[in-house]
Amino acid sequence: MTMFGRLVHYGVDLVLISTALAGIRRSTGLTPKLDDANSTVQGMIKQYLDVGERVIDYAKPWMADSKLFKRQP
Repeated sequence: MTMFGRLVHYGVDLVLISTALAGIRRSTGLTPKLDDANSTVQGMIKQYLDVGERVIDYAKPWMADSKLFKRQP
């Protein structure tokens, strides 16, 4: 696998993890405890988790309009 291929693979994995954490946050309200981290690390983690939030915000309307998914009562 080329170096570019590995970077793309790791990037997609990181986005998937961020999206899973965002889904956990939305469904349970649990968030990472960042009190002990300095402000730079807190900002980086917040930006990373915001990527997952944006993916969910994009995917939700797409899935609602798709015929592959339906809402359960």
